[in-house]
Amino acid sequence: MLNNSQKFEKADDLSQVKQTIGNNTGVLVYFYNDDCPPCISLRPKVNELLENQFPLMKMVFADSKQHPDIPAAYQVFSNPTILVFFEGKEFKRFSKYISIPELSLSIERIYKLAF
Repeated sequence: MLNNSQKFEKADDLSQVKQTIGNNTGVLVYFYNDDCPPCISLRPKVNELLENQFPLMKMVFADSKQHPDIPAAYQVFSNPTILVFFEGKEFKRFSKYISIPELSLSIERIYKLAF
């Protein structure tokens, strides 16, 4: 489990992802694989977005190629995919062509209510 000083974690198994989602108010799960150029270029942008605008949220990186059971459990079939959870429930899902401004606006509204 993450403590408050850690911003993100790399998921090694499904139970770790479920535990993080269950133990934190807001969690963003980023599904990727390193053979996916959009995944690589989007990753630092999403990380920066959370650091600058949503510092109380946790982020989990899940490598879809290395741990295929994790995306399968959340019915994620393409990369990159972002799932946003608040209070343990999936709030929003973004896949393939992800707009950082759209992601930001979607999170902002519920983030203000949750935190």
